[in-house]
Amino acid sequence: MPEPIRVRGSVVVPDAELVWRFSRSSGPGGQHVNTSDSKAELRYDLAASKALPEVWRERALERLANRLVDGRVLVVTASEFRSQWRNREAAAARLAAVLGEACAPPPKSRRATKPSRGMVERRLSNKRQRSEVKQGRRSPKGE
Repeated sequence: MPEPIRVRGSVVVPDAELVWRFSRSSGPGGQHVNTSDSKAELRYDLAASKALPEVWRERALERLANRLVDGRVLVVTASEFRSQWRNREAAAARLAAVLGEACAPPPKSRRATKPSRGMVERRLSNKRQRSEVKQGRRSPKGE
């Protein structure tokens, strides 16, 4: 690949840690599809990687546990394009997106707050007004 796979910030996955495999794409396509290996499969040994900081690697292993093969290898495939080169680019972009999301720090926990007194009063007054409008639409009971 011409450009390295950038995970987040300055962290880059070197080409030496990536394993590419190519095979025939599924589906219709005529004579060309029967002879060309355009489907790209990218394998990345996440557990043995030296490119990721230790904290990121542990976080990614935990978050991607259900996607990993043998609990250590992340596999990404791309076969939506007819050319092998574009499928390689798509697989690399997908790997970068998956790793970037998996290595992201956990979101800040939400602090519970209560509505202000003014907000509560406005809500209740609006409810009263709405109730009066609807009561005004009713027909009198005697008729």
